[in-house]
Amino acid sequence: MKFAIFGDIHANLEALNAVLEDANNHGCSHFVCMGDIVGYNANPQECLATIRGLDCPVVKGNHDEVVSSDTELIGLNPLAEKSMSWTRDKLNEEDKRYLMNLKLVRQVRDFTIVHATLDSPGGWGYVTSKFHALESFGYQYTPLCFIGHTHVPAFYVKTSTVEELPERVLDVENGKKYLINVGSVGQPRDGDPRASYCIYDIGGQRIVNRRVEYDIKSAQDKIISAGLPDKLAERLSCGN
Repeated sequence: MKFAIFGDIHANLEALNAVLEDANNHGCSHFVCMGDIVGYNANPQECLATIRGLDCPVVKGNHDEVVSSDTELIGLNPLAEKSMSWTRDKLNEEDKRYLMNLKLVRQVRDFTIVHATLDSPGGWGYVTSKFHALESFGYQYTPLCFIGHTHVPAFYVKTSTVEELPERVLDVENGKKYLINVGSVGQPRDGDPRASYCIYDIGGQRIVNRRVEYDIKSAQDKIISAGLPDKLAERLSCGN
């Protein structure tokens, strides 16, 4: 059984479709979404409909929460603020209720999923080092936990200490705990513009981070046509 585990789609339909096609081509029969379905890019309704159509486990991301509420948009960077406001106008009330009612943490078979961190899932903290990972490991009760939020794929392992692994292919070993950041489908920030997600082969106990090319120009053209900031389109080409 293979799971395609992905998140931070951010309304990038071209990237999402490419990831789902790649996952199907690699034998994935199950899907898991790590949240932030909306925000930044130009197809929030279409991406949301696609995820809902998969009928798969989903957790809430920070963009999902803000867009589905009526709180004032303060304390956000200008790009996020403009895209959040635009996205709110595009979603209907049913879309917003769906996003608002998503859980922050879920367990799926033998692994846990959360958008940000397990120690404070609604605080939207970032795991960007093994020291941040250590805090999250303290609340991890399954051998594996998959996260997102940073838009940068990363693998952490906990034995007597916590280490970040440089590899992007991981064979799961008994007695160890793993924290896996699946990266971002719709807006990678590690210098690689290709969409990022992970395949978890439960039978083979292997996790692979995959990078998938997609039609970036089409996604960029939609951003410009929608009147969203040009910077949101530009960053897709360089993955930052």
